[in-house]
Amino acid sequence: MPEHVQVGEAKAHLSALLDRVERGEEILIARRNKVIARLVPDQGIPRSVADVFRSAAALGGLHVEPPAELPVEAFSLD
Repeated sequence: MPEHVQVGEAKAHLSALLDRVERGEEILIARRNKVIARLVPDQGIPRSVADVFRSAAALGGLHVEPPAELPVEAFSLD
């Protein structure tokens, strides 16, 4: 469960909170006990088309359908 931190405490200890986030923790920042923000580890942004396809494959792959105006046979690899 993520830790809740009040805004004042987050301002005073931002560097330490960011260190924790770098290690994989999630921190919720609250104002008057209402969550207004989340600090989460960066998941990384794919930098190439290959990275995008690797990410998609890791999530279960891509499902691509041929355009309706083209017959499925046009996409045959035979």
